[in-house]
Amino acid sequence: MRIYLAPKLLIIDELGYLPLDKVGATVFFQLVAARYERGSIVLTSNQTFADWGEVFGDPVIATAILDRLLHHSHVINIRGESYRLREKRRSGLLRSIVESEQEA
Repeated sequence: MRIYLAPKLLIIDELGYLPLDKVGATVFFQLVAARYERGSIVLTSNQTFADWGEVFGDPVIATAILDRLLHHSHVINIRGESYRLREKRRSGLLRSIVESEQEA
């Protein structure tokens, strides 16, 4: 845990890509709580805050984590298509979802 508490800025990418089990959710809460008001966290996720109960397997721990993360935070909500998929489609390697639905 000391390794994750030491940096001034901790970057956590793709939170929620895979759900956490109870132990993982508890450890993540402990990390966030230990860094709360001591060090900055940049966190990316493709999950909405409403879905975090499922990510952590417990809406109570998700609320406690969000309470600490969102206090003194700046939330940047990016909507739209993934730039990776957009580039693939532009190159002709991938059709858009809209094109696929129109053909069906």
